[in-house]
Amino acid sequence: MTTTPQIGSAKDLMDTVHKYLPVDRASTVEHSLEYAIKAHDGQVRVSGEPFVVHPISTAIRLADMRLDAATIQAALLHDVIEDCGITFKELEEEFSTEVAKLVDGVTKLKRLDMISENSAMMKQIATPEATRAASLRKMLVAMAEDVRVVLIKLSDRLHNMQTLGHLPVPKQQRISRETLDIYSPLAHRLGMYEIKWQLEDQAFRYLMPRQYKSISRLVSRKRAEREIYTEAAVKAIQGPLDKASVTCRVDGRVKHLYSTYSKLQRYERVGRKFDEIYDLIAIRVITDNLGDCYAALGVVHSKWRPVPGQFDDYIASPKENMYQSLHTSVRGPGNYPIEVQIRTQEMHEIAEEGVASHWMYKEGEDGAPKVDNFETKMSWLRQLLDWQREVSGDDEYLATVRTDILQDQVFVYTPKGDVKDLPSGATPIDFAYRIHTDLGHNTVGAIVNGKLTALNTALNNGDVVEIRKARIPRGPSLDWLNLDLGYLITGSAQTKVKQWFRKQERQSNVRRGKDLLKKELRRLGLIYNEKKIVTSLDYADFDDLTEALGTGQISVGRVAETLSPTPVEVFNTEISQAKPPTDQTKGLFVMGEPNLLTRIAQCCSPVHGDEIEGYLTRGRGVTVHRQGCSILRDRENTERHLPVAWGHYETTYASRLKIKAFDRVGLIRDITNVVSSENVNIHSLTSDEDDKTNACTVSLTVYTTGVEQLSLLFSRLETIPGVDSVFRVSEAQSL
Repeated sequence: MTTTPQIGSAKDLMDTVHKYLPVDRASTVEHSLEYAIKAHDGQVRVSGEPFVVHPISTAIRLADMRLDAATIQAALLHDVIEDCGITFKELEEEFSTEVAKLVDGVTKLKRLDMISENSAMMKQIATPEATRAASLRKMLVAMAEDVRVVLIKLSDRLHNMQTLGHLPVPKQQRISRETLDIYSPLAHRLGMYEIKWQLEDQAFRYLMPRQYKSISRLVSRKRAEREIYTEAAVKAIQGPLDKASVTCRVDGRVKHLYSTYSKLQRYERVGRKFDEIYDLIAIRVITDNLGDCYAALGVVHSKWRPVPGQFDDYIASPKENMYQSLHTSVRGPGNYPIEVQIRTQEMHEIAEEGVASHWMYKEGEDGAPKVDNFETKMSWLRQLLDWQREVSGDDEYLATVRTDILQDQVFVYTPKGDVKDLPSGATPIDFAYRIHTDLGHNTVGAIVNGKLTALNTALNNGDVVEIRKARIPRGPSLDWLNLDLGYLITGSAQTKVKQWFRKQERQSNVRRGKDLLKKELRRLGLIYNEKKIVTSLDYADFDDLTEALGTGQISVGRVAETLSPTPVEVFNTEISQAKPPTDQTKGLFVMGEPNLLTRIAQCCSPVHGDEIEGYLTRGRGVTVHRQGCSILRDRENTERHLPVAWGHYETTYASRLKIKAFDRVGLIRDITNVVSSENVNIHSLTSDEDDKTNACTVSLTVYTTGVEQLSLLFSRLETIPGVDSVFRVSEAQSL
């Protein structure tokens, strides 16, 4: 027995469609509605309601925005390929190629589909996470070809978020996290602020229920006070605007829950409380024409004192997502700060619906999108297609979109005045790669606002950047891929650097990788075991591994971690989650010999993460050495050698380091500053100078949490001007 769908929602959809679409196009929507009801007949959602209610609700949201008939049709049919076994060809024959392509763009990939397309991907897509990444990539590429795909997907996601309460908690949190990470930033990038805040508030509700309830209570408690204040502010400015003959409407709004939470987090960091936040209120002035916008601005500034440095003209310089408005902060009634936004009605539609406004159906149009320089304004969409060709892995593609497209943007200028948008924190090298790959590869210097600037300096809004290029092509530096050094932020630039190294001669890459690996293992004092490294990292042979190191596909830090497995991977030992001990030997476990006294060998000073071995001494318990320690190796009685593992506790271990450097004023200060910035304690430090060569050797003992922190410290120390090399020594070597 089939469940009858909610006819009311279907009627609401057709009533809305008939209000703005001609009869012939409304009939195509009605045909799609009947087709969807029949295709989903008998299917129900987790909530128990008929499944077809979901595509109808998705379509209603888009019809409320007055979108074209093809978009409404595709919204009604967006699940039929995925859930009803209907093919692309069947949709194309029944409706049109345009509608079929939109539905296909929204349809998720299934694991079996992906395997049949490329059997080599079978291992990669064995997890749901990989399938979701591939589906998101498919949707983003389809969006770049036709942005209506993402309009349908955002409406689909909003209805799913509004009905998320029927799903189990882990699924609620996974979907909410994906919404905050991908869909909400995407709505922001497309200028669709109405749907953005709704997605954020729904995701906030399920991801942080305690904070959601707390903010809801705070907002409710202050609502009456804010409503009175807002009403007074609106009346206070409406009169002067009417007197100045500025035809407009004025309304007030309160920021939404998630944005309130985010603002509160920022305020708490500077010691301010919720009760002190009055710029949660914004006043919006909607005018009839552009001239009235600037006239209204003059009235606002004459009525209320503007806050210095808080004015932005997004009408003269629109945002990348087509947003236009005048923004100013003023001291309103009671001398409290108020944000005022001033824009025309058309600008307001774009501000609320963003890119969707480009596809809104207008009376008398032939159904084609408006000619409004849309392609120019949405130029960043082309990058999605470029990355599709350049980036092979789905996870890497998704990471590139997250960093380069979905983060907060800064807008910087070329010397010719062209604007380039980059993610917040981007550097001059990121800027160079955005202009041209070859320029990025051969960047040797940058001039920002007329001053020579370090290549890992973060750019700010309005910076004018000039890139200095090498006269002779030399290619990028491998250091640019070291995230600790901060040369590259954008995923697209990182991909291009990796690709450059991949194109180099294999033997050159292998040689470079071997040198990097030898250097890292030598300075950490770790055992060099080719077979073990290759097996642990699942490479075919040692040359493949070192080639990956030489091209920057994997880092030497990852190899060092592989050589220092956690005890859980080696021994099955139950370890309590107690407070970390102050005595580092309490974090050691001697296998098969409980309650033995342990101590750290002074000859090689092993630290957490080193491969270690114990030696049993009568009357003195077990002495723990690094594997390969010369003193341990010389002891022939193998019966006294015991397996030892590091415990779960994280404590600090002493390591002796030597730094070879060119002596100069301030060298010791720079070394101690770097060590301190990594939260590493220095136990002792000595320095020996050679007056003839001006070389010096700095010896110091530091306390780190293990190999990972030690490796990071080495990388930072080697960037200090004058430092030639840093390596770890044992007691025997230091004598």
